[in-house]
Amino acid sequence: MKKELRVAAYAVCVREIDDASEILLARWINPDGGKRWTLPGGGMDHGEDPLATAVREVDEETGYVVELVSLLGIHSINRQYPRPHGEFADFHGIQIVYEGRITTGELRNEANGSTDLAAWHPLDDVAHLDRVGLVDAGIELWRTRPPLGRATDYLR
Repeated sequence: MKKELRVAAYAVCVREIDDASEILLARWINPDGGKRWTLPGGGMDHGEDPLATAVREVDEETGYVVELVSLLGIHSINRQYPRPHGEFADFHGIQIVYEGRITTGELRNEANGSTDLAAWHPLDDVAHLDRVGLVDAGIELWRTRPPLGRATDYLR
């Protein structure tokens, strides 16, 4: 079984609009063509600093420039999934999660990338979205700010 490690950085960007909180999400297109909402962010390039990764990815996926204001924590996932030709991969994802504040830019969708849509969603409505577990983990980290930076496991 092939082992795969992916280190990525994401931003939890929450804003207040008319006494309601909204979170910025990007809709990820997974390899089988399904679409689920995720936090804006993504994989680190070799030699890239995690802070730079989160800033770059938020810009690529949403059109916004983000200022990272705090490290919220690290989410770790491990799962096996099928690969071509009947093989399986043992995937381990390390997801570094920051709190971000939008400073400039205009909301737009990513072109020719791993996401196809960016949007603000009311925090109260997130539970009804088709989303990856990282969204729930990021919101929990943002709300609770655990001392060790670890959220409850969300493996969706």
